[in-house]
Amino acid sequence: MSDTSSRTALVTGVTGYIGGALVRPLLDAGYRVRALTRSARKLTDAPWRPEIEVVEGDASKDADLDRALEGVDVAYYLLHSMDAQGDFERRDAELATDFAAAAERAGIARLVYLGGLHPDMPDEKLSPHLRSRVEVGEIFLDSAVPAACLQAGIVLGAGSASFQMLSFLTERLPVMIAPTWLRNRIQPIAIDDAVYYLVHAADLPPEVNRTFDIGGPDVFTYTEMIQRYARIAGLRERVIAPVPVLTPGLASHWIGLVTPIESGLARPLVGSLVHEVVCKEHDIAQYIPDPPDGLVAFDDAVEEALADPTT
Repeated sequence: MSDTSSRTALVTGVTGYIGGALVRPLLDAGYRVRALTRSARKLTDAPWRPEIEVVEGDASKDADLDRALEGVDVAYYLLHSMDAQGDFERRDAELATDFAAAAERAGIARLVYLGGLHPDMPDEKLSPHLRSRVEVGEIFLDSAVPAACLQAGIVLGAGSASFQMLSFLTERLPVMIAPTWLRNRIQPIAIDDAVYYLVHAADLPPEVNRTFDIGGPDVFTYTEMIQRYARIAGLRERVIAPVPVLTPGLASHWIGLVTPIESGLARPLVGSLVHEVVCKEHDIAQYIPDPPDGLVAFDDAVEEALADPTT
């Protein structure tokens, strides 16, 4: 990694799981870190809070974006609008458009965005969640600022919403009726590996403006992940009966009944499971070598997440 001692990184979405997990590695890499958040109070108890600069503001307001991006070298975009308010695709596109324009005004050197793995198919056939992630990435790639749009599937970590959904379903339902699309293949990635790629993406050459698929070493169906999770957690093998008529909409309501994940977030996450989300390339290795100890295996990532006191 190049010298970062005089470089400033802006992290958005810092009150979220991945944004919060990114701060310490950036500090350890020598960056000055600035966070844009609507509520600085939510960061009060973060262990790295005294070491970063906080700009309190709204990412939908140009003046706040300009303040946050002033003097920034690399900006991490980790925002999304998946909530109970609905219409998240439009809001995500508007936020990304405003952010890209502000990044251009500020003259920053690099945008880094974490989107979602998705199959190659027409946008109208993708789930709304993945369609929105693709659109946000395209907005950044079309801007004047070089963008690295990393595309990941399920992130394996204690605070990841997709991991929490896997955890709650496995632990609370020893017997479940599940849609047949849970047989689709998924390539998850450990939180440590996702953060590793995010940090190092700041050093990509300026001519690099593209998407990169990132994933761990294992590819499983969602059903297989449930059974492996159960074994690691010391639970009996789960009984899963496939039902072809359980649509993503119905499945999201079902998940809402058995997990504390709010429906505004669960619905788009479940909708994405109708697709196989497997890396189509590993081109990022041309610029960023795999972590020194290799990519974290699924079982190891789950064990680490279960050992996290916040789990």
